[in-house]
Amino acid sequence: MIQGNRDMGETITIAAQDGHELAAYRAVPANVETNGARGGVVVVQEIFGVNIHIRDVCDRLAAAGFVALAPALFDRLERGVELDYDQAGIARGRGLVEDLGFDNAIRDVWAAAKVVHPEGRAGVVGFCWGGSVAWLANCRLCLTAASCFYGRHIVNFLHETPRRPAILHFGDKDPSIPLSDVDKIRSAFPELPVHLYPGAGHGFNCDRRADFHPDSAELAWGRTLDLFREVMHWNHPENPVT
Repeated sequence: MIQGNRDMGETITIAAQDGHELAAYRAVPANVETNGARGGVVVVQEIFGVNIHIRDVCDRLAAAGFVALAPALFDRLERGVELDYDQAGIARGRGLVEDLGFDNAIRDVWAAAKVVHPEGRAGVVGFCWGGSVAWLANCRLCLTAASCFYGRHIVNFLHETPRRPAILHFGDKDPSIPLSDVDKIRSAFPELPVHLYPGAGHGFNCDRRADFHPDSAELAWGRTLDLFREVMHWNHPENPVT
């Protein structure tokens, strides 16, 4: 499934509980004013920032009927970060996530969830580093559900328990996530749907990366939408888009 090439949403400013203000890309369904939205989803970036791929994800969620919001987590360090999928981008992105830390990321995910819904009733989907952030957000916050794509650090947080339904996605050719780590996750949470995609590497959902794997991307995306459709039941008159 090839993703779009133009933004359909808008960039807004949101505020975290500690007073930090950050940008966020928001996309809403075209018919939201008349038919409402299925629900809301926070989209958590890779190490490359809220780039065209992450904005595409938001746009595709909006096309599926969800309000989507991607907070610019690097704004705590540097605003407007969008990195290329090359060695320089990887090196810089890894440095930024190390400096940012998970606690700040979770704080800003919660800020985004509260914008989507006044009680934070939102799903969360994350990719790469964001997959690990999505896992932790689902363990620590009162969200609705989580879909975690190739989160390399999830194995380091198996002492934390998901509070809401979650699904995990890994490629069996991912050099950064050993299959032994996937087995550890499955052993820790045998009831959790942990999907392993044959032939897929790291970043298989992104058509701008060398490891893009269309069949796996489409299957994982369908499973993600099915999860959110199952657990979210918004009623537009009671939950207006703000």
